[in-house]
Amino acid sequence: MRIGVLTGGGDCPGLNAVIRAVVRKGIKAHGWEIVGFRNGWQGPIENLTKEIGLADVEEILTRGGTILGSSRTNPYKVEGGVDRIRETIAANNIDAIVAIGGEDTLGVAKRLTDDGIGVVGVPKTIDNDLGATDYTFGFDTAVHIATEAIDRLRTTAESHHRALVVEVMGRHAGWIALHSGLAGGANVILVPERPFSVDKVVEWVERRFEREFAPIIVVAEGAIPEGGAEVLHSGERDAFGHVRLGGVGQWLAEEIADRTGKESRAAVLGHIQRGGTPTAYDRVLATRFGLHAVDAVAAGDFGTMVALRGTEIVRVKLSEATAELKTVPAERYEEAEVFFGA
Repeated sequence: MRIGVLTGGGDCPGLNAVIRAVVRKGIKAHGWEIVGFRNGWQGPIENLTKEIGLADVEEILTRGGTILGSSRTNPYKVEGGVDRIRETIAANNIDAIVAIGGEDTLGVAKRLTDDGIGVVGVPKTIDNDLGATDYTFGFDTAVHIATEAIDRLRTTAESHHRALVVEVMGRHAGWIALHSGLAGGANVILVPERPFSVDKVVEWVERRFEREFAPIIVVAEGAIPEGGAEVLHSGERDAFGHVRLGGVGQWLAEEIADRTGKESRAAVLGHIQRGGTPTAYDRVLATRFGLHAVDAVAAGDFGTMVALRGTEIVRVKLSEATAELKTVPAERYEEAEVFFGA
């Protein structure tokens, strides 16, 4: 067999670990040939391929990013995109595709499966918002990076007696904000699932100042003030219809300064959360996902995604995995509220 593999959407730590596992098990256990598609779904559309052997994955386990490149290409928004994928598959004698990505990449994988192309999905997103899996790889690393940033920012906030607003990623789900905020001892955590009251945030900030401590506010990029809207970096939309968010941290810092008379600063972590060496947890999870994706291909179980349930790796239907986003439930957010303003 000849198996294609691609990485789509935003990059994240652990992608190379999946590629390595697919190549190692595919070649050593089954004698398959592995073909890498460059730049996500752009690869099979434009026949951008790269043969991957054991030597190509020898030193990539610890590397961030992806050796195959990525993009937010949507074949269903490209004229003749699906037919061109079929032509590339035929030209390269590809028997199946392992698609590594988040909701958009796997949404395409689901539609391609419906259209008769054999695809197995691997869940990747730092936002941890894919349904049907307890965790996605990349999330743990992103949380560690954000937590370290909060730890560092706390020292300068205390030195200058100022409020610091830390903006982290999270378009529709606040998992990074919740976990890094709890781990970093944030005094306020704001997530997209719960519109926030600026008055209440200011109250928590002032309470912190009254105790002669500097407040740390962690806010997800998609968090929305009550009666307000998302803060957009630009109005442009990508191939999947997403606008570019960013700026709620700066906006909130200015509101806090105006209302309290205290100095306030914003720090936007942005793509820092996506880069660098994956944590041990993400390396192991990504590796296990890759190994089980090969098993799914060997079994001809297409239209499925490998997923973490407890400590076991299982297969779920792509339709189940992409049906809805996994957002922060109210009870998890209420646990964190105990520490607000403290």
